Amino acid sequence: MRSSWICNPAILSRRRGLQIPSEHFLACEAKVLEIRQMEENISRSLQEVVGKKTYSVWVEMLRELVPDGRTHRLSVVVAGMLHHALEIAIKEKRGRYTEEKNSVAMSLIDAWEAGYSEYIKELIHDLVDRLFRDAGVSHERVSKRGDHYSIADETYNEFVCWYDYPWD
Repeated sequence: MRSSWICNPAILSRRRGLQIPSEHFLACEAKVLEIRQMEENISRSLQEVVGKKTYSVWVEMLRELVPDGRTHRLSVVVAGMLHHALEIAIKEKRGRYTEEKNSVAMSLIDAWEAGYSEYIKELIHDLVDRLFRDAGVSHERVSKRGDHYSIADETYNEFVCWYDYPWD
């Protein structure tokens, strides 16, 4: 499993000598609180952004792959799905969703701009959870030693590190 510090921009910025403005952290925290309050009564789905056909293919993929799949491979697949949805949100829907603060498209865009797996989880976990529920599989797992872990949590790490290449 990939360690979360590898993808954490605050740690990376210290290692690279960069400064991240504190306003960025405050804006992320405010957005997380806003989404958390609003999503309790709302059932959202990635289908709103990618369409019924694509979403049904994703659901079928997860239904087939998750039961016997390895977490480190599945998390990349789901992160790829999220990035595909993000690209659609940016290209086709950004203008239409700017006023809808809790829209799926804006949540994806905000998650990408947040850049921290903890904030990403707060912003889009309901979408990932719904994707797995629609597929009839669980993202929660237990290791042979009894340790609990989640495909979803690893997905958020992969999502935030999507363009991080060790050779750059």
